[in-house]
Amino acid sequence: VENGKDEWWSASGAFDAEVRIRFAKTLQRAERSELWQWRTTPKGRVAEMIVLDQFSRQLYRNSGRAFANDALALALAQEAVALRLDQALGEDERHFLFMPYMHSESLIIHEEAMRLYATVSEKALEFEERHRDVIERFGRYPKRNEALGRVSTAAELEYIAATANSMF
Repeated sequence: VENGKDEWWSASGAFDAEVRIRFAKTLQRAERSELWQWRTTPKGRVAEMIVLDQFSRQLYRNSGRAFANDALALALAQEAVALRLDQALGEDERHFLFMPYMHSESLIIHEEAMRLYATVSEKALEFEERHRDVIERFGRYPKRNEALGRVSTAAELEYIAATANSMF
């Protein structure tokens, strides 16, 4: 998408609609693992990560389906890192390649994400650290609970209320 960081990191209904119109069929193909040819280049890997990790969040916002591709995206990102494909990418591209680590609800995965994001930028590392802190505190992302049909604890409800206007 020819949009910038303001759209990438916001919950804009207009941007979600643009992604839906342009990429819904591509996301369906990615969900069926039909985009394996993209994996032949580092930039192709990033493109697949954006489709699986970001577009699913935009097309299925506020639904449990928004997180349905997380395991596949993480496995593909881990494979790309193991193949050292991240080393051929620029800062923004690495950030998107590593996003499945950031979206994981595993503290072990976040420890690796801290190492990876240290290669992106100080700002990206700080953003990952904030994500890791939520996982460290709750063992999951409380703001996903409703969409995933999970019961929130009292502490999570307090956290959700206190951070209503924040992604954290």
